[in-house]
Amino acid sequence: MWADYRKHALFEDDAVLVLDKPVGVSVMGERHETDLVRMAADAGETLYPVHRIDKVTSGVILFAKDLAAHGALTRQFNKRTVSKAYLAVVTPGGLPSSGTIDLPLSVGRKNRVRIAAARESIAADPVAGTWSVPAEAVFDQVTTYPSVTRLRVPWQDERHALVVADPLTGRRHQIRVHLAWIGHPILNDPLFDKAATGRTHLHAWRLSFDLDGERVTVSAPPSAEFLAPVPAGVTLPD
Repeated sequence: MWADYRKHALFEDDAVLVLDKPVGVSVMGERHETDLVRMAADAGETLYPVHRIDKVTSGVILFAKDLAAHGALTRQFNKRTVSKAYLAVVTPGGLPSSGTIDLPLSVGRKNRVRIAAARESIAADPVAGTWSVPAEAVFDQVTTYPSVTRLRVPWQDERHALVVADPLTGRRHQIRVHLAWIGHPILNDPLFDKAATGRTHLHAWRLSFDLDGERVTVSAPPSAEFLAPVPAGVTLPD
């Protein structure tokens, strides 16, 4: 089983392994056959996840092969010197061509991530492409986490939009919650559509990090299944 997933390696050296994770597989924590770290361990290979992507998300995931490499890489994530780009298909269309979602997150009932403010307090500026909440509207009775996602929209029609999402902060479920709360949830996202069928249209597309003094950029091309709602010939931005 692990050998099959290892065939999806995008980059590897003595310190790191970067995989193109398929949908339906957890990075770690499930302790069974859908847990990449456990499968690797069962095959005799120790891997340390440097970051996480959700089970329903496909694409680039970075592992360290030893604790020294893991520490150096996690410090880059903590200092926000790592660049991440995700692809999402959302519904409906009608987004500006680019924008910034600056909405703090909190954790509500049943450990659910949500915006740390009432929905009606979200201020949207469709011309500037910004979504934010005034400071006085942010909840003060719970712990809140500043969260910023930058958006680009290379294609859209009335039903769907293809979004490039660059999370400037790395909060749990950040992109999924941000897009849903501005009225454009990710297609087939079970967090917000309990009747969702088919794959969740969120894909970790690109990751850039520093390794041995060099900048490394790794990309995972989206699958035909992911791009099914998007017309042929749409060009992804650089």
